[in-house]
Amino acid sequence: MQIRHVKTVLPPGERVNKCTAIAWSPNAKRMACVTVDRVVQLFDDAGTKRDKFSTKPSDPAGPKTFLVRGLAFSPDSTKLAVAQSDKIVFVYKLGSEWGDKKSICNKFATSNAVTSLTWPRGRHHELVFGTADGKVKIGALKTNKAATAYAHPDKSYVVSMSHSPDGGSVCVGHLDGSVYTFAFSDGVAGKLTNHGCAPTSLSWGARGFICAGGADAKIAFYETHASANLARAPQVFDLGNARDSSAGKEVGALAFNPTGDVVVVGTYNKFYAFAFDASAMTRGWKERGSKLVECLYAVTALGWKPDGSRIGLGAVSGGVDLFDLCVRKSRHGDAFEFTHVSASNVLVKRLDGGATIVFASKHGHEIGKISVHRGRYLTARTDETLLCGDVETAKVSEVAWTSGGSRRGGGERERFDFETERACVVHHDGALFVIEYGVDEILGTCRASHRASHLLSVRVNEAKTREGGGGGVKKIAHLVDAQTIRVADLGGDAAADDMPMAGAARRGGSRARHGDAVTISHDAKVDWLELNQRATHLLFRDKKRALHLYDIGARRRHTLLNYCSYTQWVPGSDVIVAQCRQTLCVWYSVDSPDRVTNVPIKGEVEGIERGKGHTEVVVDEGASTTSYALDESLIEFNSLVEDGDYDAAVEALESLALTPETEAMWTELRAAATADNMLLVARRCAAALGDVSAAEFLGGVLKDAAAVAVDVANDATGLEHFRVKASLAMMQRRWKVAEALLVENGRVDDAISMYREMHRLDDAVLVAESSGRGGGGGGGAGAGGGASPEDVREERARWLEETGQEAEAAAVKERDGDDLGAIRLYLRGGLPGRAAGVVIARVDAKNGHGRNVTDNVFDEGTIRDVFAGLARGELHERAGELSEALGRTKDALASYVAANAFRRAVDLCARPGSGLDHEVPFLEEKWGDHLFESKQFEQGINHFLNAGQAHKAIECAIEARHWKKAAEMLEKATKRGGGDASRHEHQYLRLARHHESVDDVDDAERCFLRASAPGECVEMYARLDRWDRAHKIAVGYMTDADAKALYVKRGRELESNGRYAEAEKAYVAVNEHDTAIAMYEKHGQHAHVLRLVSQHRPETLRETRAHLATTMENDGNYRDAERQYVEAGDWKAAVAMYKTREKWEDAMRVAKAHGGEDASVAVSYAWTSAMPAEEAVKTLRKHGVAEAAVTHACDAAYDFDRAHELARALSSRALVSEVHMKHAMHHEDEGRFVEAEIAFVKADKPKEAIEMWIHAKDWKAAMKVAEEHDPASALDVQLAHAKACVEENDFHRAEGLYVKARRPERAMKMYARRDLWEDALRVSADYLPNLVSELQAEMRRVKAGGARALSAMTEDDDDDARDAAAGIDSRLEREGNYAAAVDAFLEMTLKVTKDTNALADAWSTAVAIASDHVPGKHRAVVVEVAKRLRDVGRSREARDLCASSGVDPNAPPPSDSVARRSSSSASKNAADVDLREMGLSSPPGGGGAGARTIAATTSTLSPGGKASVAAAEDAARRGDWDAAHAAAAAVSPDVAATFSVKHATIELRGGSPAAAAEVLATHGVLHDKGCYALYEEIAAGVLAGARDGDADDGTPRLKAFLLTLVTGMEASFFHWSPYDRVRVVNAYLDASHLACVRADAKSVGLRAISAKAATAALRHVCEIPADRAFFQAGVACRDAGDANHAFVFLNRYLDITEAMDEGDVDSRGLDDVDFETAASDLPSRFPLPREHFVKNEATREEIRDWVLAHSMDAARVCDGCGRDTYVAALTCHRCASTADACVVTGYPVPAGERVTAGAGRPARREDWNAWTGKFGTDPWTGKEGATPKH
Repeated sequence: MQIRHVKTVLPPGERVNKCTAIAWSPNAKRMACVTVDRVVQLFDDAGTKRDKFSTKPSDPAGPKTFLVRGLAFSPDSTKLAVAQSDKIVFVYKLGSEWGDKKSICNKFATSNAVTSLTWPRGRHHELVFGTADGKVKIGALKTNKAATAYAHPDKSYVVSMSHSPDGGSVCVGHLDGSVYTFAFSDGVAGKLTNHGCAPTSLSWGARGFICAGGADAKIAFYETHASANLARAPQVFDLGNARDSSAGKEVGALAFNPTGDVVVVGTYNKFYAFAFDASAMTRGWKERGSKLVECLYAVTALGWKPDGSRIGLGAVSGGVDLFDLCVRKSRHGDAFEFTHVSASNVLVKRLDGGATIVFASKHGHEIGKISVHRGRYLTARTDETLLCGDVETAKVSEVAWTSGGSRRGGGERERFDFETERACVVHHDGALFVIEYGVDEILGTCRASHRASHLLSVRVNEAKTREGGGGGVKKIAHLVDAQTIRVADLGGDAAADDMPMAGAARRGGSRARHGDAVTISHDAKVDWLELNQRATHLLFRDKKRALHLYDIGARRRHTLLNYCSYTQWVPGSDVIVAQCRQTLCVWYSVDSPDRVTNVPIKGEVEGIERGKGHTEVVVDEGASTTSYALDESLIEFNSLVEDGDYDAAVEALESLALTPETEAMWTELRAAATADNMLLVARRCAAALGDVSAAEFLGGVLKDAAAVAVDVANDATGLEHFRVKASLAMMQRRWKVAEALLVENGRVDDAISMYREMHRLDDAVLVAESSGRGGGGGGGAGAGGGASPEDVREERARWLEETGQEAEAAAVKERDGDDLGAIRLYLRGGLPGRAAGVVIARVDAKNGHGRNVTDNVFDEGTIRDVFAGLARGELHERAGELSEALGRTKDALASYVAANAFRRAVDLCARPGSGLDHEVPFLEEKWGDHLFESKQFEQGINHFLNAGQAHKAIECAIEARHWKKAAEMLEKATKRGGGDASRHEHQYLRLARHHESVDDVDDAERCFLRASAPGECVEMYARLDRWDRAHKIAVGYMTDADAKALYVKRGRELESNGRYAEAEKAYVAVNEHDTAIAMYEKHGQHAHVLRLVSQHRPETLRETRAHLATTMENDGNYRDAERQYVEAGDWKAAVAMYKTREKWEDAMRVAKAHGGEDASVAVSYAWTSAMPAEEAVKTLRKHGVAEAAVTHACDAAYDFDRAHELARALSSRALVSEVHMKHAMHHEDEGRFVEAEIAFVKADKPKEAIEMWIHAKDWKAAMKVAEEHDPASALDVQLAHAKACVEENDFHRAEGLYVKARRPERAMKMYARRDLWEDALRVSADYLPNLVSELQAEMRRVKAGGARALSAMTEDDDDDARDAAAGIDSRLEREGNYAAAVDAFLEMTLKVTKDTNALADAWSTAVAIASDHVPGKHRAVVVEVAKRLRDVGRSREARDLCASSGVDPNAPPPSDSVARRSSSSASKNAADVDLREMGLSSPPGGGGAGARTIAATTSTLSPGGKASVAAAEDAARRGDWDAAHAAAAAVSPDVAATFSVKHATIELRGGSPAAAAEVLATHGVLHDKGCYALYEEIAAGVLAGARDGDADDGTPRLKAFLLTLVTGMEASFFHWSPYDRVRVVNAYLDASHLACVRADAKSVGLRAISAKAATAALRHVCEIPADRAFFQAGVACRDAGDANHAFVFLNRYLDITEAMDEGDVDSRGLDDVDFETAASDLPSRFPLPREHFVKNEATREEIRDWVLAHSMDAARVCDGCGRDTYVAALTCHRCASTADACVVTGYPVPAGERVTAGAGRPARREDWNAWTGKFGTDPWTGKEGATPKH
């Protein structure tokens, strides 16, 4: 049991304030409680206090010293009884709603104190209370008196009281421990038991159990229903054994829940819940839960909410709490909540509306699973019952249910039908059970053959009828079989005689009684039926779509429509709506089914909607729905008539025009009014209908009624007089009723006169005869001498003849025995058949019914007249009968044949002795022919067989669809014909087609073949997709040509019907592959074309694909065409297709996918070839191929003019130079050397031109280029010329060139190697005198046969080395592979060349490249080069190099591993950070000065001084950087800077660049080239992570650190070219400065300055993340009201974000059209960040929406050229004039607005004044005291 505290409705007090009573109203809307303060508190069901009132003493003048002993609500919840200790019980009337006036309506005074009170359930006018003298009294509210029910024999004090769950008894506890019960039924009280102590708490639960508890802390359960011999000992629970604070405490209160199967017992600080266990093994009460509540103290009162979900608990402290108690809770989806209060009680609550229903078993059975139907209805089963409930009406039914549907299984599960609102229909085992909600009995049951809800209609208490009053409609209409409807009265005939009842019905629990029922037989299957609300008419429709109306009372059926697609009763009325094709039919009166209103509609009726005052039929007209309004007044008319409100009905009809509908209404009203004797209303209806005679007649009746009213007692209207009633009966054509009224009152003549007036003379004769009058018109029972029967007969005869009613007159003569007169009248009246009948009857009578007449009873003329009359009327069968009667057999046979009466003819011929036996076969065949013509094929079969006409019999069998019989007869006929079926081919063919229609293909095949129709057999198999069998038949029974023609024909048919797959099979079956392919191609199904070609014509697949691609291309289906081109291997055709149609995007996509980047570039170039260069560049940039397109123009298209245009439009000098270079090379390849020279020079590649002329050996041209464009190469030209002369053996000229080139040693070597020693010695003596002796020695050695030394190397070895070095330099520099270039230059050693000058040049180049591009390797390269210079004897150069690079010349070269270390060093301890990893000397210093400084400092320190450096290192190792910095600062600034760099490195590697900047700003920076990479990384990290408004974003500290760094750099000698570190650091400084200005200005509302600073910061997008820079600039401009610039910047921001999403790494693909005027100031190429600065997609979408709504138009006028340029550009894009940047905003300072700010920096006056006026500081230095300058 789950126990949960809900709320405290009455808080406890500081002192004892005992709650004496709690009571809930039966409707669960109120809870009342009272404490010793005698104030009754009233709460609603949620526990909210709504009202209160003070109780009154019994003596108004007396003191309020009484206590309230009990509270009890009346069963209707409107009254509250209060029992008071001052000897009185008051009954207060509270009303049904909150706020109703309260009053005392009853009071019961006694002679003793009232001690307890209860108000039994169901006893609205009786309450029970006990007194202190042991009496139990019953207070009667009607008499306001109390009577004693019983008195305790010992007058023992009444201590407690409770009533039984059904309210039929009460139990009372007395002070002496006795417990009594009192039953209201017999008024007898009996002692139940003696409890162990005074039962101060008592409650009566289910199953007859009473629970009692008292001061002994025990509770006992007593069973009241046990007989004396089966009495069980009470079940006792001792609650005093608890281990908590409740141990040993008395039972303060106990109460059963409303179902009586759970009891709650309250003690001290605790209460328990006990539940009944009904299982056979452990039957009894068990504890199911408890709740310990500290500081609750003694429980003194309990009160259950009537639904059992909550209990109110009162304590001695005066507090009242609400608790939820349940076994479990569950939910049914999101619609219902199930609270299982107990096993037999479930509280069901609808979650959306709060509606609740108590779903409880009244017999205490455990409820199983609860099912919810349609969101409203509930069903559940117990072991013995079935529960059904309606949540909306809160009604629950529980019926006995022990059939197979129980939870124990067996039989069929129930199926529930909830179409009827007030009842549930249960289908089980072929029967229907109707259960009315709120009624605990099965209303009725019956057999039903169909379960569909539309074949069942139930009406229960839905409307009242005129006949039966209100509330009695309980009928069911259902199908007995498919064509039979049964309408039964659930109140009288729900069960048929042979219906075995189920469950309670078998035990007599059902209310079904046998009575009348209506059975309606129909000639077709019924597919829908429904009763009207009053169940007076049944509307049903059959399978033929015919609509019928059945009047149940009149037992009449009316066919309303022959075709009906929709029908329905209008809700709440007897109006019928139906649809017949495009007509809406409405019957406003069911009593006049022939009066229908037709409305043309377009569409199908969807339904009927009836609201307040209007009714509409909703019609779906395809695109929309249309409503057609019905006449609401006519609909309401039915309700008025049914209610008997005829005057209102007349008023309703009088306002309407007379139409067929209203005419039917008037007729219906007249009938109803006449039936109820409302003659004035009926007369008004007759007048409205124009029935003057009826109106006059009714007027006469009213006058007669008024005249006789005075003679009839108790009838003021006279309508009960027999004459008036007879008149009304005559008007209603109820002749027998009128006759009876008149005859009974002695008015026989009046009755005869009535019949005479109405010409009902037969009835007049009968009345006359029955009156006993004689033949002369004498008396009788009538008054005086009335007409005699003979007179009436004669009058009748005369009248019949006069009125031409010969047939009736003849019938009278025939009855009177005048046969001849009858014959003549019949013939005169044109009734020869009846005349013949008279003759036949006379002959039969004479001959004793024989047929052997030999003489006529009438003369021949009469007989001839009869035959002539029969012939004229073509009554041949009657003539045959007459001839047969007269013995004229042949005439009879001829007449029978003429009448097609073949049975009588055959019988006549077969009669013995007729002599006509031979005519029988002929008659049988004629009979069969007649039946065949009459479409009675089945009957004709046997007749043809009897006639021996098998062929005709087979035809009949086939027409009758007796296929089996036809097949049998065909087999027999074929066998009789010797197996020849040719005569029956047509019949076999029809039989075969039948077999095919029923999928009997084997028999169909056999019949087709016998019918000589193999083609149809093949087609059958083709239709069934059984092509193997079809092929077998075709091969076996058809020629190849026929089979092929058949297959092709069949394929054509299938193709025309769109069944291409089947057509394909037909074609393929006869190898018509090409036809199938052509079919698919014709219908554009190219996939199938390719499939067939690949299967059957694989050699043509490529051509087919190309052909299909061309077709698709012509049809505009470019995507499919592309796919086919690609599959055919001709993707270039797809590209050409797209290019032809200018679908360049698709052309690029295809080219890139299948031809690679080069192909896509070619397409892009072709796309833009016709565009102006600027537009072409925009397009090419968009696709990221701008530079590649230039390359393509040069390398593939050889369109160098276009390449030049594109390169210039790209504003890329490098590209322009490259184009010139390639153009020059093209000229060179074409042999146009002069043009090539010009292009090489334009490409700034004069060396290439020189090499070209050298290669062409045009030394003059080469020298000319060298002298004009590259003087340094003149030496190379001379050397090359000299080398060429050597090769041509022109040594003297070569010598001159070598000497001119200052390379006389080469001339000397040239002569020496060729043993021209004199020339060699001459050159040596002239130019190299120091080598003369060495050369002479070598000459002697060589002549002596020794080895060469000085001349061993060729004269051009050193040239080759230098040429190799120059080639490496040129190639690797162009590639940007600087590290490899350094390594390549360092590979130049003495092993390569002995020319130390060449080696020194190569090594110097390596140092320069490392310094500019590979700073991490710079120190290692310097150390290595210095070592090599010393090795070749150039020590001075080595020292100079070390000094200029800040490297200790004595330091050992670092290992290669140092240069390769990664950033993983960030994880090292601070003491392990080696500055040499950053390319620094250790200790720091430039050119060894640092080392000397440290050494000097250390040598001059005291012994403890050296420990200071160690202390700094130890502190850094421990992470105590404050101590480390303090110790380092005490040593020297250089040491402090060193540790500052160490600390900053660790902070940076730890992911905190802002902290690193703060360390450097605080503790100093180290001016070492190796540190600048670290400084740049820190700056980039801070700028990338800075955020607006964040005090710790690090930007101010970054600015301070960089300002210190720049100041130190400008003061030092560290200025390097071409890579200027000062410029880079200055860029970061400017970026951080502008970021600070922007943020500070924004924080104080200087939006214009903030916007300008953000705009100026765009110059630094290489330092600041691009998306951040443009986003902040755009937002700042937008906030400042500058929508133009905001649009430009935010638009660029969106372009950047899109490029980032596409994976671009730089801005190459961005469109720069909006920044053309800023090209000189803003970087055109910058990296793109990997992560978005704005991560919120909603913010980006907001920016996108804003951009779409704005445009750009902003510029400034350049002071130099006077034309527009970018507003924030420092350099004009037109004239290249520059302007100073404002120190505040970064904007150009206009002429005339310049002021000088701090540090001599310029500022714009307006911006300076705005800044200083707000901050009072210098924006650059941050110093205070800055003032505006006016």
